[in-house]
Amino acid sequence: MKKYRDHFFQKAKQDKYPARSVYKLQEIDRKFSLFRPGQRVLDLGAAPGSWALYVAKKVGLSGQVLAVDRQAVDRDWPQQVEFYQTDVLEPGAEFLAQLKAMTPFDVLISDLAPKTTGIKLRDQTLSYELARAAFDLCPGRLAAGGKFVAKVFDGPDVQELLSAMRREFEKVRGFKPKSSRQESKESFLLGFGYYGQT
Repeated sequence: MKKYRDHFFQKAKQDKYPARSVYKLQEIDRKFSLFRPGQRVLDLGAAPGSWALYVAKKVGLSGQVLAVDRQAVDRDWPQQVEFYQTDVLEPGAEFLAQLKAMTPFDVLISDLAPKTTGIKLRDQTLSYELARAAFDLCPGRLAAGGKFVAKVFDGPDVQELLSAMRREFEKVRGFKPKSSRQESKESFLLGFGYYGQT
């Protein structure tokens, strides 16, 4: 297991990404073709920045990435990335203004995660609430035909969220990347072909 962790940790350092989590998104992208040049992408839970950096390369200079996290991220971002330090559940006015200016987004990705307590059901519930909050941002923000990715800890509420997603997307599925730690209870909920508001 240690070798498993070390592989992605060392690879992230070699590839100049701040965290190994980038390979989860990369694996999802390779399998489901999330990104293309020119897209607008909303990145929730962006710290320490690996996802936004990866997406910036994929969307190119013609694309835009709006990244947000409660944690500060001290780095030089590519010009197509705008980062805001704020709580997406209680966002500041500056972030809300930028969110409105960039809407609609082609892809909404969420790596939001709770501060874990060690109490399994509590952590699952907190994770579900964050994934649900990300999903609830789709109306009015995600373009028709858009894609959605949210991390969630496996638990009894996940099926409820999948059911809600099936009403809003043409195709919905769960996915656990190989780059996730084997002992981790995290998986990703994916939505493709957002119906959009009628």
